[in-house]
Amino acid sequence: MHGKLKLYHTHNFPRKALGGSWCIIGGMERKFSFAPGEYYHVYNRGVEKRKIFLSDKDYKRFIRLIYLCNSKKPVDFGEVKDIPLVEIERGETLVHVGAYCLMSNHFHLLLREKADQGVSKFLGKILTAYSMYFNKRYERKGRLFENKFQAQHADNDEYLKYLFAYIHLNPVKLIEPDWKSVGVINKGNVKKWITSYTYSSYLDYLGYNREEKLLIDRTEFPDYFSSNQGFEKYLEEWLLSGDLIL
Repeated sequence: MHGKLKLYHTHNFPRKALGGSWCIIGGMERKFSFAPGEYYHVYNRGVEKRKIFLSDKDYKRFIRLIYLCNSKKPVDFGEVKDIPLVEIERGETLVHVGAYCLMSNHFHLLLREKADQGVSKFLGKILTAYSMYFNKRYERKGRLFENKFQAQHADNDEYLKYLFAYIHLNPVKLIEPDWKSVGVINKGNVKKWITSYTYSSYLDYLGYNREEKLLIDRTEFPDYFSSNQGFEKYLEEWLLSGDLIL
């Protein structure tokens, strides 16, 4: 690592470098074109910043939907809720998923557009299916998510590679809220924490043999990490940097 690494929020990258714009701004839909073969950071949070995951069951439901909704076929969750993912025939998928992380009131996805309008269709299916589940489970009505979703085009290697750190290190703030500005205080505790945080694809990049690894299409993304250890080392460099902006 040469000098300090800086973890940039998308606003800190020049618009020209990013090659994209928000698809939803301030509640108003703006023109945003997704293109097959391109990479996008997609995210959304609960309306009024409310929590959208209240239990382990909620997180697991959403993670399963990431897999099930990535299909051109309609999804009947009731028919497949107890079936191992490996046994489910999805048919042709809409997107390639590179990474994900769920937090209590928002989520992040790193996607590559596969089919025309694949990202929009994929997110539409997930947000609708999860909102219906959540509202029924908690006996509520109305919109669950803020607007539709937001997206940023990752059209250069620097930004795309950075997103693997940005997305997977989100849970760190749950135990060290100020790490972005002062760096990690207890490296051992943080590594133990993110390894135990099962609501992201972090463990899949470390090579853990779990069902959720089926969500990720690693071969459809640049091979930035020569090994599982290379991925871990890359994230560790960001953790140890003392000048972080998220």
